[in-house]
Amino acid sequence: MNVIKNIEVFGDSILKGIQLNPANNRYRVDNHLGYDAISQKHSVQIENFSKFGCTIGKGYEMIKKRLQSGKFCDMMVMDFGGNDCDFDWAEVSQSPMEEHSPHTPLNVFAETYHKIIDILKENSIIPVLTTLLPLAPQKFFDWFCAAAGGENVMKWLGDVNAIYRFQENYSRTVEKIARDADVMLVDLRGAFLRNRHIEPLLCEDGTHPNTAGQNVITAAFLEFADRIALARALPAGA
Repeated sequence: MNVIKNIEVFGDSILKGIQLNPANNRYRVDNHLGYDAISQKHSVQIENFSKFGCTIGKGYEMIKKRLQSGKFCDMMVMDFGGNDCDFDWAEVSQSPMEEHSPHTPLNVFAETYHKIIDILKENSIIPVLTTLLPLAPQKFFDWFCAAAGGENVMKWLGDVNAIYRFQENYSRTVEKIARDADVMLVDLRGAFLRNRHIEPLLCEDGTHPNTAGQNVITAAFLEFADRIALARALPAGA
């Protein structure tokens, strides 16, 4: 049996608590994700190793080093995919008639996630995955793509909602990975989509949650923590 006392969080800027500062349009850590509240309520220690710009490949290397150092937790919560599904928009703009690959192709993303899950299970650590937050495609385009050459990027995209659909495919892949590997999943995307409008929950870049959005994430994590705390101990690989 795995008694949950220590939880580690690995992911990208979403779980790092990065927000866009509206005063200067620069990114900063402004974390209202409620890790302390969860720690106090459930008497667990939470360490956050999330990193701005982190992809599944970088996360895999970080987790392996963590395990090699002999540092073991009881549960690891992971949020990957947001950077993996993104493109080099300047490169797309330069060659809009050519094929372009995301930072991490979908098959590599899935394979790497399964490797992480396997190594965690081998070390009796409970893996927990999270779905990707939905993005606001027009805001995302205006923030990330327009400066890179929006007209050419749009030639390649076809329509702005292609950004949303492509990102959604990675989130759906995370769901499939969780089912296939029989691991727990926190549906952050679903928590956002239960709101009639998601734009008020996101920063001006259309992808990072603002404080209101972080509160939605907190509520989803608290609900998850309350649910699994019913037993306080979970079987290995639950």
